[in-house]
Amino acid sequence: MYIPPAFAENRPEELLAIMRAASLPILITPTAAGLAITHLPLLVAGPDRIIGHVAKANPQWRQALPGAESVAIFTAVDGYVSPNWYATKAETHKVVPTWNYQAVHATGTLEIIEDTQELLAIVTALVNHHEAGRPAPWAVADAPPAYIATQLKGIIGIVLHVTKLEGAAKLSQNKTLPDRHGVIKGTATENPALSEAIKRTL
Repeated sequence: MYIPPAFAENRPEELLAIMRAASLPILITPTAAGLAITHLPLLVAGPDRIIGHVAKANPQWRQALPGAESVAIFTAVDGYVSPNWYATKAETHKVVPTWNYQAVHATGTLEIIEDTQELLAIVTALVNHHEAGRPAPWAVADAPPAYIATQLKGIIGIVLHVTKLEGAAKLSQNKTLPDRHGVIKGTATENPALSEAIKRTL
């Protein structure tokens, strides 16, 4: 992962926060035929353990090279930055557009989970995570056990045992303070989450 020094994010708590804020990570796995890539919900179960599941029909889990490194890519807030927001534009016009973002690459070895009880635990953890905070959270136990058992037959659990985390938080840190304030103001309406993330770097 190419990370300019100004945008390197190495704080463990921030890396985990970015990963947990990502809505749909990407899992990349080497196979004998090349790279297998799937967009899928993943749950950060700890700094060195990421869990999820794929469809049994997806060949990625079968074709993954044993012991080879896989990568999960997480992106949190991101968005376009207009040159019009920079104070420098009014002074010199020497500005161009860019894109701000937060991203983490988690590298590790992939474990395939076929055991029904372990798979149920993964599904339950994912559901509980995404249902948390809802007025009436849905639970796996709300569905008939026989139906859940049938659904579990169609998926395969995965655990990424993380050995390395690399993070980038490109949030206008390389700009002057007036330019950064301009980006905060410019993104406040069209991308509030990005605006708040930039504020936290000041």
